[in-house]
Amino acid sequence: MEPSDRLDAAKAMRRRILGDAYVEATTSSDPAMAELTDFVTETAWGVWTREGALSTRDRSLLVLAMTAALGRTDELRLHLAAAPNAGVTDDEVNELLYQVVAYCGAPAGVSMRRCVEAVRADRA
Repeated sequence: MEPSDRLDAAKAMRRRILGDAYVEATTSSDPAMAELTDFVTETAWGVWTREGALSTRDRSLLVLAMTAALGRTDELRLHLAAAPNAGVTDDEVNELLYQVVAYCGAPAGVSMRRCVEAVRADRA
């Protein structure tokens, strides 16, 4: 795949999962920020477009677990809100919390739980 095709595929995946409103709201007219956004999109979202054993749902669950483990609550909230777009259910997120607590510790799990509650309250 050509570099421009990879970026286009990554942008399409980002838009599919995060939604038009988020993508439009985070589009910058600053050339340096736009370049950084393209780099992050091609790198982080490009991996979502790989063919292979992991589904979009699996990749979403992995991102949720990793962002929780790293304590990246802003990214965690973003991906929790977008998780249904990837086919992740609330029950799966609830169960994922136990995995996070077991392998990353109670602080990471409790922080994730707070994010889950905030995102679900926003959804209501």
